[in-house]
Order: sequence, then C-alpha cells, then structure tokens
Amino acid sequence: MQARSSMNALKKMDIILAKVIRDGKARSIPSEQLAPGDLIPLEAGDIIPADGRLITVNRLQCDESSLTGESLPSDKTIDALTENTVVGDQHNMVFKGTSVINGSGKMLVTGIAANTQLGTITSLVESSADTATPLDKKLNKLSRKLIWITIGMTAIFAVTGFIQGKAVLTIIETSIALAVAAIPEGLPIVATVALSYGMLLMARRNAIVKKLSAVETLGSTGVILTDKTGTLTENKIYADTFAFRDETVKVHIENNLLIFPEGEIKLSTENFDKLLLTGVLCNNALIETEDGDKRTKFSGDPVEVALLKIAIAEGLDTDALKKQYVRIAEVPFSSEMMMMGTLHQSPSGKFAAAKGSVERLLEKCRQVQSGAAIKTLDSETRKAILLKSTQMAAGGLRVLAFAYRPGKLINEHNYMDDMIYVGMAGFLDPPRIDIKGAILNCRNAGIKIVMITGDHPQTALNIARTVGLIDESDKNVITGKELPKSGSLTKAWIKKILNTAVFARASPGQKLEIAGVFQKAGFIVAMTGDGVNDAPALKKADVGIAMGIRGTQVAKETASIILKDDSFTSIAEAVAHGREIFQNIQKFVVYLISCNLSEIFIVTVLGIITPGATLLPLQILFLNMVTDIFPALALGLGTGDKTVMKEPPRDPKKNIITNKGWLVIALYSAAITSAVVIAVVYCKDVLHADDKVCNNVAFITLTFAQLFHVFNMSSDDSGFLKNEITRNKFVWIALFICSALAFMVFAIPGMRLVLDLSVLPFKLWAITIAISLLPLVVIQSYKAVRKMNKQKD
Repeated sequence: MQARSSMNALKKMDIILAKVIRDGKARSIPSEQLAPGDLIPLEAGDIIPADGRLITVNRLQCDESSLTGESLPSDKTIDALTENTVVGDQHNMVFKGTSVINGSGKMLVTGIAANTQLGTITSLVESSADTATPLDKKLNKLSRKLIWITIGMTAIFAVTGFIQGKAVLTIIETSIALAVAAIPEGLPIVATVALSYGMLLMARRNAIVKKLSAVETLGSTGVILTDKTGTLTENKIYADTFAFRDETVKVHIENNLLIFPEGEIKLSTENFDKLLLTGVLCNNALIETEDGDKRTKFSGDPVEVALLKIAIAEGLDTDALKKQYVRIAEVPFSSEMMMMGTLHQSPSGKFAAAKGSVERLLEKCRQVQSGAAIKTLDSETRKAILLKSTQMAAGGLRVLAFAYRPGKLINEHNYMDDMIYVGMAGFLDPPRIDIKGAILNCRNAGIKIVMITGDHPQTALNIARTVGLIDESDKNVITGKELPKSGSLTKAWIKKILNTAVFARASPGQKLEIAGVFQKAGFIVAMTGDGVNDAPALKKADVGIAMGIRGTQVAKETASIILKDDSFTSIAEAVAHGREIFQNIQKFVVYLISCNLSEIFIVTVLGIITPGATLLPLQILFLNMVTDIFPALALGLGTGDKTVMKEPPRDPKKNIITNKGWLVIALYSAAITSAVVIAVVYCKDVLHADDKVCNNVAFITLTFAQLFHVFNMSSDDSGFLKNEITRNKFVWIALFICSALAFMVFAIPGMRLVLDLSVLPFKLWAITIAISLLPLVVIQSYKAVRKMNKQKD
C-alpha cells in the first residue's frame, strides 16, 4: 500500500509542461512526450522535466536538495566531469523534478521516465520489501508457544482420562475447554487499542503515525539513520562568521537584531560597514513586501538572502541603499571567474562591489582595509587571508570574500581591477537549537545516531560535531564514492559501516544499502528523510520517519511516521513513548497469558480430580472476552516508566516474554489455580455441594482472582498502595465494569441459563471472593519480602 502511494506521489511529479525547441521552434508539450536529444531552455522558476546535459549556462543555479540533501544551490557549468562522479557533484547535469532558482541555460535531454535519477528512485521504492515489525514477530512466537502448551496439557488430560476410564464425551468437552482457554481472544483487541492510544498521544507530541505497529517498533529502535538538512539543521543559510584583517567575529540574528555572541567588533568596524554595503549592492536577491513596509518574503540565492538579512538586522535600509547606489553594470557569477561584480553610480561618485572565491578575488585586489586605514596587500597578508579561508572552510563554512573600489575614474571595463579587500564571510546551515539535548538523550539510551547526507564530507563532519553526534576528535566519514558497488560489501566494509556515524555524498541506493547493513546486524532501524532521494530507505527501514513541513509528498507517502515540526527532538520523544508503550504491552501480555494459563491449569486439574466441576467452554470464553479484556485494556492505557530512556534498546531477538517472564507467569497461574482448587475442594468436601455449585464457585473465584491479579502487574520496586497500577484511573473503571458484569450474569435468568449458572447464597459469595484474594496476598507478600532483602543488600 505504501509503495503504491509513493508511486502515485512520484507520478504526480511527472505532470510537468516542458518548453522544448524542435525544428528551431519553441513550444510547450507534456513532459512525458519528451525524447532523448530534445533541446530545452531553462529559466529561473522552471521545474526541470527530464535529466539532461547542459550545453549553455548563464549563472545557472538549481535547487537539488530534494534529490541530494544539500541545502546550498548547485552552481552549474558545462565542464566535463571525471569518472564516477556522484549526483551531487555532477555540475554539468540537471535532473528531473529539481528546480532552477537562478540564471538560465539550455539542456539536451539524456534521460526520461525510468532512465532518470527520479526513475531510479522509483524502482528502488518498488523493490524495497516491507519488513515484519518486532511486535508482530513476538506475538506470532507467543501464539506458537501457547499452542504447544495447549497440546501438551490436552495430551496429559486425555491420557489421564483414559486411564481413569472417563467417558470419551467428557474428554472431548474438556479438550475443547482447554483449546478455548489457551487462546487469549482479547490479546489482538488490547494490543490494537493500546497502540491506537499511543498513536493519539504521539500525535500530541508532533508525530503523526500512519502505520499502527510503528508505535511499538519505534520504541525498539537501536539505530536512527538521519538526514542532515532540515532535520539536524534548520535548512536555512545564515552568515556565521566574519573574518577581517585584524580580527574574526561570530554573528547570529536574534529577534531581528544582530548579535555578536563572542564579543563586539573592536578593530574592524569600518571593514564591517563596507562589507555589508558591498554585500547589499553586489546582490540579486529580492525582498517582496506586503502590507506597507512589512517585509514578508525573500527570494533568490540563499547566500545573498543571508547577506540582506544581516544588513537589515544591523539597521540598514537595503532599498534606500540600492536607490542611492544605482547599478549601471554587472559581471555575473560564472564558474570560470568564480566571482560577481557590480558597478554603481552614487551622488559622491562611482562605486564598485565584488564578492566571490577568496583566491580569485584576492588576485583583483592591491590593497586591504584595516579599520579606518587602507594598506598595501602584501604577500604575508595575502597568505594569512588564504590560511584563514582554509580554516573556515575546514569548519564546514562556505566562504566568500568581499572587495570594493570607489572613484570617479572607474569605467565599465576596469571596475574589477585594483580593488580593496575588505573581509570574508562564512555561511552555514545552522543546527537546530534543541538538537544537541535530543541526541544526547538518544545516545544515553543506547541508540546509535547515524547521519547520511548528500552534502560535502567536511560540512557533514562539522554539523555532526556541533550537535554532539560524534566526538570532537572523530574524523571518520565515508563518502558515497568510497563505498563499494551495491551487493559487493566485504566483511571489512560491513564492520566499517557499522562503526561509522557520518556518511556524505550518499546516493539513494547507498542509503538503502546502509539501512540493510544495520538491519542484517540485528538492529531495529529508524530512518528519517524529507527528499525524493530518501524514499527507498524510508520504506526499507523498520520505521520510516518523514518531515511534515519540508518533506516531499513522496517521502510522506512512503514513511510510517510523519513529524509535524520536522524536529529530531520529536523523534527522541516518540522513541521514549514507544518504549513506554512496549512496557504496557508487556504488562497486559503477562496479565492475559497468566490468566489464560491459569484457566488451562484449572481445567486440567479439575478435570482430573472432579470432572463435574470443571469450567465449561462458554464460561471460559466469557472470562476471556469480557472480564479479562477490560483490565488488560487499562494496563495498555497506563503511563509507563519515565526512566525508559536511561536503559539500552531491547534486544530485537528476545521474545516479548523472556524465560524469566514465563517462570513468573507460571507462578502467577499456579497461585490463581491454587485459589480456585481450594475454593472447589472446600465447597465439595466441607460444604458437600453438588458439581454445579462447585462449578459456579470455580467460575466466581477465577473471575475475581483474575480481576485482583491486575494489581500484581506493578513494578517490583513500587509500593503496594502507591504504584503505577493504583494511579491508573482506567484500572479502577475496568474493575467496576467487570465486577458489575460478573454480578449481572448471575442476576439475569437468560445469562444464567447460557452459562449454566445458578443463584448462590451470600455466604458462598463471601467465601469465594475472600479465597480469590489469596493470589494477590501471596504475590504481594513475596514482592515485599524481596524488596526488603534488596534494601538490606
């Protein structure tokens, strides 16, 4: 179903009208009619209708974030590529489904339909098989165990019955009763309601669950494979660092004001002013206004938008500056020049502004600004600037240099010569504010966080260190180019992948393979993503988590959970809630199985010692479908242990009930069975009651023993009167409903007839209910003694 939804979402991306030049004439045709070799003109705002090779470009930039995961736009060229270049570095190609955000160009169609990058992802989504959830596997194993227990108990009873010479009909009736007792009819209902309630609570925590079993599966997660852009980071480009000749400062914008977190500018105020002026003038980003002067939207290159935001936060009127400095010439950015320049006319004369690659711009500079002074740009200063640029880039920043030139003698031919170098700016997509604490919580809970991004390795490492995903000294990163081809991973490579937390320049197929490596190693894998490129891995993972705000429709359709706020913090909270839900599931499974197992024991024991008093199939079915379900539901709706995120993930290979758990269940069942047998024996031997009355006593004792048994589900370290069970309002509601139903079946003649019950005296009711309290008293006394011994140790 998810694969079909994802396919439909991918197909919607196909419905694009394409401008094509055929026979020298331009026309618009549906994109599905394109053919390899078609010539397509590209302009800002276009959605690219096919994969293609660029043949001309003019400042062409494309947003490929949904395909590669990289926040910054891809600058396009027509230069030839080296062999085995990953998609994110194929700068002479454009890809279907991405968009043109700047410039223009022309492309020759090289791939359509299935032969595009989008088509490759489609086939990967189709080929990714759904995996059975951990809860499904555990419940299936549990059912098989109960079947074998039933067969064993039935065989014991049948052999004993034949030896004792019992009637064949009695043996058959008791065998049917055993079969009914063995099947926990309420288990699927209770599990579904508990998971549905979990869905509701997770929706309140910004996680919309599309697939019911994902609630519990998320709690079993041992590895989270996360994208960088938009999940760990804000997916917005900001200026982070300004480096001048005499000092370097950090900046950020807070409440529309420019903040210097590590100290104000002391020596380079004039540099900063000139850099902002240059950044505003040498800039093609636009500010769209609505409702008077209220600025609402920026459009254009994200770096240029970041420059305008810094200027506005510093109090500059960018519109007034552009009117004061009228642009009269422009040298657009190109991959050959690696810089952009503009010439302006102002009342005081001409002013040239330039920005671009540090190396290339320094070649155009003869002087450097140092505060209010203008100095000669000597070789030592040049080397120091280049070294600082390298250091900033190594920290994951995108670095641009800025220069200017004032003067009346400047003309359109020489305005980018003899410039004055003013400084550099470093830009980044910053981490989310709350991300570090969320990752720390996950790591403390034993969950491995792995970043898989299409971004540059150094940028990925820098973000990983900043958010606490890896240690400061960790330099281990694997790029998509380094990974072996699909299906050829050696044991050494598998070990390396399992020990790596950062993957960069990864393709959709490689994300899929990395998820598979962790799954084969025994981990329950959660995968986050927002782009088209994430869809195959989202489907392959045990839990696919898509971003609700930024996520593409394809990613949302493929995933089993959608985050409303795109925040990794919501993932950490959802994992904690998933663990709490599993605790509740364990409690009600133990409760239901111990109740069912006690029924098997009771039918077997009574069938041997007093066949006429044994429970009837309809009586057992009533207990399983009515009085067992409500307390189990109440357990499923309870609040879990709040320390769940301090424990490591559960071993997915372990059954929902461990060997120790089965021992506990057996003891619980034995206690309940003993109470019922005591009540029947007392009734038969002391009160000399007939078989029907003894049967009714067994029914009442078992009913209330099972109801009181719900209080035995409290944790070992909790108190008897104050614990998570007694604080659960649903438990008290369930006990009231079940008690009322128990009395009702005796009060209504029709119900008495169906269940073969009779009216019993008050004294007998009091005796049976008192005896039904014995299992609770015995088990709670044992827990109290055990707790005291622990405290002594």
